[in-house]
Amino acid sequence: MLLREITALRGPAGYEKEAREALKKEAERLLAGCEGAKVFTDTMGNLYAHRPGRDAGKKHVMLCAHMDEVGFIIRFATESGMLRFAPVGGIDPRVIASRRVLIGKDRVPGVIGFKAIHLMTDEEFSTAPGYDRLSIDIGASSKEEAEKLCPPGTYATFDSHYVEFGDGFAKAKALDDRVGCLILLDALEKSDYAGDMTCVFTVQEECGLRGAKIAANRVKPDLALILEGTTSNDMGDVPEHLQVTACGKGAVVSLMDRSVIMNRPLREMAMSTAKSRGIPVQYKRYVAGGTDAGSIHLAQGGIPSLVMAVPCRYIHSPSSVCKLSDVDALRALTLAMLEEIGRL
Repeated sequence: MLLREITALRGPAGYEKEAREALKKEAERLLAGCEGAKVFTDTMGNLYAHRPGRDAGKKHVMLCAHMDEVGFIIRFATESGMLRFAPVGGIDPRVIASRRVLIGKDRVPGVIGFKAIHLMTDEEFSTAPGYDRLSIDIGASSKEEAEKLCPPGTYATFDSHYVEFGDGFAKAKALDDRVGCLILLDALEKSDYAGDMTCVFTVQEECGLRGAKIAANRVKPDLALILEGTTSNDMGDVPEHLQVTACGKGAVVSLMDRSVIMNRPLREMAMSTAKSRGIPVQYKRYVAGGTDAGSIHLAQGGIPSLVMAVPCRYIHSPSSVCKLSDVDALRALTLAMLEEIGRL
């Protein structure tokens, strides 16, 4: 599966079915012929791809990436046929006005509407719009027509296409965290890790790390590697000490975020492995955000956990951007870490 294909899948938190079905099909293909392998889901919607180990003495490794993306949920329609909605996950309303969306399983097209600049009061012009000032226009003329097409509870996602541009960059929706999902598939295909390995594509990370909590208690791994798309704000007007990560400088190894302090031995292993193998790597230099590691490291009496990531500009927007060489670096580091863990 290509990055172009995996980012096109729709799967906002709580409505991950399309993404899960495509990833399940790919995982089953990759594990076909592997004796004892299992691909299954749980009641929460997490997807598991388990490959049994050849050596019972090796650690059981859980690789984790969340398949859900940020999106929206329809609350109700106004009498004039406009849809009022709420975000699912952290989406800055300043980046979504006039953006196209697709609503529900039928992909009803819509545009997020906002009062025209000519009609704003001075106060409205000087303040960022909240969700109370935004609507989705689907071309309906009445409440009944709008709610027939998009009833309350219907989900919406950005209508945004994958584009490669410039010096090896790509823009797409849902790079957070389809880059991680892509590398989980690579691990299933390319890693020869001798111990038990379970790849988990989790749900509802964007609204509270919920799927990962269930997954960690179910898998009961000896350690966990969490693969992510993380914030990059390496624009020229941002002071260097406030830049979380930088595109083009390699895979990211996190020191800590708002949900977890990383396991030190795993972190040191990642950095030394990258250095010895010539894999470009950088630290996450600013504490921001949360990851599935926040739930995983607290499960089962404590699971050693490490987050490794791809830097992504304009995260949680219709047009997130990454550098493809950083995706390659995270892929190489993940496979190398599995080799190193296999020597323990």
